[in-house]
Amino acid sequence: MTYEKMSEFAKEAGFSAWAPLDVSTIQLKQEVRDMCAVNTCGMYGKRWSCPPGCGTLEECGEQLKGKTAGILVQTIGDIEDSFDFEAMMEIEQAHKEHFYAMQAAFADAGISVIALGAGCCTVCAKCTYPDEPCRFPAKRLSSMEAYGMVVNEVCKANGLAYNYGPEKMAYTSCFLL
Repeated sequence: MTYEKMSEFAKEAGFSAWAPLDVSTIQLKQEVRDMCAVNTCGMYGKRWSCPPGCGTLEECGEQLKGKTAGILVQTIGDIEDSFDFEAMMEIEQAHKEHFYAMQAAFADAGISVIALGAGCCTVCAKCTYPDEPCRFPAKRLSSMEAYGMVVNEVCKANGLAYNYGPEKMAYTSCFLL
């Protein structure tokens, strides 16, 4: 699939910005996983999509092997200040809607992708982790961070801005083919 076609998918899904993703720029880092283990977000060990449920760093790396192309996508929105959590949640929700629309576009085209989002999976109100298998593995959403990526480094290495200023918030995801 060409980058131009992926760009069409991104535009149709409603993303604000996108850029080609050179898969060779992706580095999975233990220090990102260590930050997850601190459990600031409260999801570590509570969802199949988050560490350790999404697999070890090595297992995540194995899943990415053989991927040769990709696209970074962003939803960018306005916030009043760094405490405007309501706007941040609205932007995140819009991003997830865009993300699932693009994931469906790939599926409709018969193209298998690894789709890594922003934030934790919210498909189910309560995750079955660790007692039962995931109810919806095809819909499960792991984040770029869950796989060990430093998102701003991936963006920088691929020519996509990460910070748009103090009154903007950007959520970033990627699709790997």
